[in-house]
Amino acid sequence: MSPTEQLAYLTKGCVDVVRAADLRAKLDRASEYGRKLVVKVGFDPTAPDLHLGHTVLIRKMKHFQDLGHTVVFVVGDFTALIGDPTGRSKTRPPLTREQIAENAETYKAQVFKLLDRDETVIEFNSRWLGALTSEDWVRLAARYNVAQMLERRDFRQRYEKGQPIAIHEFLYPLAQAYDSVHLKADVELGGTDQLFNLNVGRDVMPSFELKPQIVMTVPLLVGLDGVEKMAKSSANHVGITEPPVEMFGKLMSISDDLMWTYHELLTDDSTETIAGLKARAADGSLHPKEVKIGLAKRIVADFHSAADADTAAVEFERVHGRGERPSEMPEFTLSLGDEWKPLNRIMVDVALASSSSDATRKIAGGAVSIDGAKVADRHWKPSPGEYVLQVGRRHARLVVR
Repeated sequence: MSPTEQLAYLTKGCVDVVRAADLRAKLDRASEYGRKLVVKVGFDPTAPDLHLGHTVLIRKMKHFQDLGHTVVFVVGDFTALIGDPTGRSKTRPPLTREQIAENAETYKAQVFKLLDRDETVIEFNSRWLGALTSEDWVRLAARYNVAQMLERRDFRQRYEKGQPIAIHEFLYPLAQAYDSVHLKADVELGGTDQLFNLNVGRDVMPSFELKPQIVMTVPLLVGLDGVEKMAKSSANHVGITEPPVEMFGKLMSISDDLMWTYHELLTDDSTETIAGLKARAADGSLHPKEVKIGLAKRIVADFHSAADADTAAVEFERVHGRGERPSEMPEFTLSLGDEWKPLNRIMVDVALASSSSDATRKIAGGAVSIDGAKVADRHWKPSPGEYVLQVGRRHARLVVR
């Protein structure tokens, strides 16, 4: 690609590029002198699993990698001890070192579903942040002031409401900035909620006689509900380690409008290609369902295989197109001799609802059926036998003894 084409490819789907002209200049120099850009992204291992929302950023890392640049995946094992205050109305409880180490290992395994294992540099920021002396931390803190910190919206809101802000929370943006200093980053990527932290890196780097990094942000992916950002706690997520059939089914549940956002953020298609698909769907020459099937297959193939994606598509059509039962479904055994649980609690136990209240809402909304018949009573109690419990598009076999 020419530098102009590279710029379009790299900025596709981005919300902020600070600054695009500087990025173009870096790409020009990289092309002329054969110099690779150092592209840094940090992930604090605060949870064990990644979902598609995380992969928007990972895919942008892949785009730089596709063009031959050096991508540095920074595992924030030190910064996770501080706890990122972004979006928090109160101080985040710190994780233990054991939790951080365990989560970091799963992150390393999962990111290589998109990134090239051999070309990705993995760093743990405890290597340099843990080596800073007390004097080093004081000198680093002296490069930024409290007024600048309070420009951050969540800090400012907490301050104005009289809510506590722990001193160590101010260290988080500075620690992230020092990551960029240590790595001599040309570019740092992050979600839109990270814009303040990323810009602290830009502000601090010149004081270390380094050129300020380019800051690029990607949007926070909206979840399956089309309303809230994708999050495991909201049960609107697609985990990248989920089985292919489950992943495919969840993706087929998104709205036609949201489908185009997923196309932009979760595939490598150019804006021109996506615009072409959109035009064909609008003029009726391509049915939106076919577009969605193609999107779901591509995403499943990214995290599993093309064969798995094809199998998932066939299974989806068999179950949801022809009304047949899934060829495979999780099986759970229940004993009538035990203390009986109402249906809404059973649904939580078999992972068909995130909570008892979520299950109750699904039952009331007519989304729950047993052996094909809708159930409206959360106190449903079966006789011994086998039942197929269906919640929306998902199924489970109950063996009652």
